[in-house]
This record gives sequence, structure tokens and C-alpha cells, in this order.
Amino acid sequence: MGAIKRVISYPLSIVFYLFFGLTLAVFHPLQWMGKNLGGTAIHRGVVNVMNLFLLRCLHILGVTFSFKNKYKLPKDRSLIIVSNHQSMFDIPLISWYLRRNKPKFISKIELGKGIPSISYNLKHGGNVLIDRKNPKQSIPALSEFGKFIATHNFSAVIFPEGTRSRNGIPKPFAPTGLKILFKNAPNALVVPVAINNSWKLLQYGNFPMGTGIHLTLEVQEPLTIDKEPEILLEKIEERITLAVKT
Repeated sequence: MGAIKRVISYPLSIVFYLFFGLTLAVFHPLQWMGKNLGGTAIHRGVVNVMNLFLLRCLHILGVTFSFKNKYKLPKDRSLIIVSNHQSMFDIPLISWYLRRNKPKFISKIELGKGIPSISYNLKHGGNVLIDRKNPKQSIPALSEFGKFIATHNFSAVIFPEGTRSRNGIPKPFAPTGLKILFKNAPNALVVPVAINNSWKLLQYGNFPMGTGIHLTLEVQEPLTIDKEPEILLEKIEERITLAVKT
């Protein structure tokens, strides 16, 4: 059954990539028009629709989604959304489901150019691009980003593992970025998020894609920032790790 499923994944992956690429190509000029003719709010609306379309593209692969959240997240308070990282599709999952909280992402600087729609949004959508090899650039950029989300009641999304897990098992969390955000957005609510199974989309590499996968996103109990960041960091990592099923 596994071999048959993989064979079927080849033609499905071709169709998926056609629609995925078409979505990025179409929404690039739409983003430009939204940003330059309608302003920030219109641009954000265009990006929300784009993320929905990107998720719909996954249906071609027989992928389904479910979201679980028992907590009412405030819309008038900045959030620091902390998530494990399994694939690039974690981003549209978070972006679409938590769109009312205006999520802004911390991303590596290399993604700021060359990718239709994605690079444009990273550069012009209030996100922050950091050079992980250059603390002189990344630390001030993260500090300003923390102040930015605090001022505008936006949400900062951070993947503290740094790079995605290729087998679903969470990597140790790096504390530096989180500590900088805590310091510069001390009134933010910290929201741990656990994502499951998105790594299976790329279990064979970029081609073919995994098929028939059920992706889940679960919001864990929010936490306030206190004077003991080390204990807070332990709580965040523990809650996410326990909710990730491998």
C-alpha cells in the first residue's frame, strides 16, 4: 500500500506544484496593488486570502487539516506565538488560523528575495528578516520587531528550533530570540502552538510530496511574561513538546 501511495504521489505532486506556483504568481501583483493602492490593512487581507489558497492547494494531495483551541486569544493585545517547526507549510497554517491576531513572522534573511509573493510579504508585511550568522544585525532587528508588535498589538511568530525538524521530533529550543522578544514586548501574551504531521509532506524531499496526510495545529494554554524567563522558556518548550506526536 505504501508503494502504491508513493507512485500516486508523483502525478499529484506535479499538479500541486502547478497550482502552488500559480497561486504565488497571481498573488504577487495583488499584494503590490493591495499595499500601494489600499494600504496596510488591504495588503493584510490579500495575504490572508493567499494563505487560504495555499492551504487549499494541499487538498490536491489529499491533505486535510484540523485546528484545536480551547482558549480565547485577545485581539487587542500583542502575542508572542511560539511554535515547533516541521515544514514551510507551518506558515500558512498559522497565518490563516490566527489571522485575526495579525501574525508577523521572524524569517531568515535569505527568504527576503527571489520567491514570488512570499518574499514580497516578508519585506513589506511587517515581518522581520534576520541574518542568523550576524548577531550585530539580528539582535537589533529582533529588538525593534518586539517593540513594533507591542506598539501595534500585532503577533510575533517565532520558531525557536531555528530550522525545521525533518522527522517531527522537536529540536532543542534556542532561547535568544525569545528572550529578546520578552524584553521588548513585556506585556505580550505568550501562546505556545504545536503542529503535527507537516513534516510528512516533505518526507521524500521536495518531490514527490507526501499524500493523504492530516495536519493539526493545537493552541496550548497562553502564558504571561514574568521576571524569570528561564522558567517560562521551560514551560513553553515542555507544553509544545508534549503536544507533538511522533
